Amino acid sequence: MKHIQVAAAVLQKDGKIFIAQRPANKLPPLKWEFPGGKPEAGETLPQALKRELREELGIETVIGDFIAQTTYIYDFAQVEINLFYATMQDENVTIVDTEHTAVAWVFRNELSNYDFAPADIPLLKHLTAEI
Repeated sequence: MKHIQVAAAVLQKDGKIFIAQRPANKLPPLKWEFPGGKPEAGETLPQALKRELREELGIETVIGDFIAQTTYIYDFAQVEINLFYATMQDENVTIVDTEHTAVAWVFRNELSNYDFAPADIPLLKHLTAEI
């Protein structure tokens, strides 16, 4: 089975967390997730996350502490998500998402109102437990 390693971010601003909805043509379709992506050869997870946030959201970030890791087995692959805190270097920059169908800034207690990808749900539970 294919193994996919992903670095994902909890971007926070004004007490809210940034989340994004996957496009209909990517598995799992139209599910919400924390932004991020796969490392390229030779990249650490924080380096990959910083690059992916620049490419997908048009923002420069500082990658912070590791939060948690989860692994989920989909029909198409085993996905390992590594979640980190991240902050935007300039909070006044407008995020320009080039990858997702929709985006939202939500409070932690609102995260459960969104239909997250199965691999993200354990991370979601970890974050809401911190409230």
